[in-house]
Amino acid sequence: MNAWYDIIIVGGGVVGCFIARALSRYKLRVLLLERESDVCSGASKANTAIVHAGYDAKPGTLKASLNVAGNRVYDQICADLDVPFQRCGTYVVALDEEDLRTLDDLYQRGVQNGVTGMRVISGEEMRRIEPLVNPEVRGALYAATGGIVDPFLLTIAAAENAVVNGVHLLLETEVTDFIRQNGRLAGVRTSHGQFLSRFVINAAGLYADQLMAKAGLHGFSITPRKGEYCVFDREKSRVRAVLFPCPTPISKGILVTPTTHGNTMIGPNAVDIQDKSDLSVTPQGLEEVFSGAQRLVPTLERRDVIAVFAGLRASGSTGDFLIEAPVQAPGLINVAGIESPGLTAAPAIAEFVLDLLRECGLELREKPDYNPIRRSPPRFHELSHREQALLIARDARYGRIVCRCEMVTEGEIVAAIHAPVPARTYDALKRRTRLGAGRCQGGFDTPRVIHILSRELGLPLTAITKKGPGSEFVVRETKDRNDTKTKV
Repeated sequence: MNAWYDIIIVGGGVVGCFIARALSRYKLRVLLLERESDVCSGASKANTAIVHAGYDAKPGTLKASLNVAGNRVYDQICADLDVPFQRCGTYVVALDEEDLRTLDDLYQRGVQNGVTGMRVISGEEMRRIEPLVNPEVRGALYAATGGIVDPFLLTIAAAENAVVNGVHLLLETEVTDFIRQNGRLAGVRTSHGQFLSRFVINAAGLYADQLMAKAGLHGFSITPRKGEYCVFDREKSRVRAVLFPCPTPISKGILVTPTTHGNTMIGPNAVDIQDKSDLSVTPQGLEEVFSGAQRLVPTLERRDVIAVFAGLRASGSTGDFLIEAPVQAPGLINVAGIESPGLTAAPAIAEFVLDLLRECGLELREKPDYNPIRRSPPRFHELSHREQALLIARDARYGRIVCRCEMVTEGEIVAAIHAPVPARTYDALKRRTRLGAGRCQGGFDTPRVIHILSRELGLPLTAITKKGPGSEFVVRETKDRNDTKTKV
């Protein structure tokens, strides 16, 4: 027998999770499908973590309007979901006369897009705000509404809030085709069976064009645009301000930014590729990133880098977001080509999709018990000594530090494993607690975390993975002496 839903959402990135949260407010049966072992496993996990002000997008586009609309609700969204967010402002740095003319163009574009709080500042003021900036700086465009956020916690929090409000989430479930009945889409076929629904929302990120093709929609394509990044030891490099170069035709450029956790991050470059699974970093790419970042902050040192990674943007062939209810495929809503500023726009995209569903005849009746508030588990290192002592007295597991670099306790790990969207892999725990994100990059904590995951999930050690099937840490036992077993 096929399970039936009002809405099926394909894709557990930030956009899919915010759509799920928005729909969870209403009396609907909603299913969220994610093919990976956790939400926030695609583009949402590897980006600049910037909440953009909205001066960059071309006026009149969905990118422009949804960027500005999404930015406006970030304070409330992050307060409701208990997610770190700093509306610290951003700066586009001008290093020569041509850059100064670009600042004027960006300012005028921002005005057309409805961005408030912008002004062009002098090089002297920029140097006073950010002492590490290139001393040759001639001026900068300051946007007070820009900010930084934790994209992992934002996506996970939206998913958790949706699940608590009744959304059904299935992980490791890949959509393979659509079900058609009476001339419209009526559900999906997946790696774990069939599910029927009135509407299917295609928020599949890099793979949204492939799903569109299965629905008979051709002509729109997505090209993976790779961006590489470096993260610095927070004890070594402490940039205060979010610094952008002047943008290029395909990218906002290689920026230098603080993170909400106190690190400095640089990147990304922008390279169009063919392989939608290629997350490799290259010496050439990292050199491009470092050289670009040093134009803004010359004192950055390569020896202070503690991690590198790459992400893929879903660059659509139209150059704009594609959000539509296509007449050729009744029952389908496409949310495709969501590249930057997709993270910023996600809450506004969700409301846009709700309007499309209303226009398609879906009745939205509010639940009396909908709760938009989500509280995160205690973050041990953020507590006062008194609060830490009280927490340990209540649960001794908060007194056992597992990750020394980031001061993550066993109590926090266990809480994440049993959360509404459970962390079942090492990387899922890392995104929720920051274990393994410090200077040693998991060198000390990984063996202990594997044992905790095994104990809490009731799985053998050989079943514990880094990021899902195929990434197991240990493969067999090496010794068996009495009741003591060692594994590799």
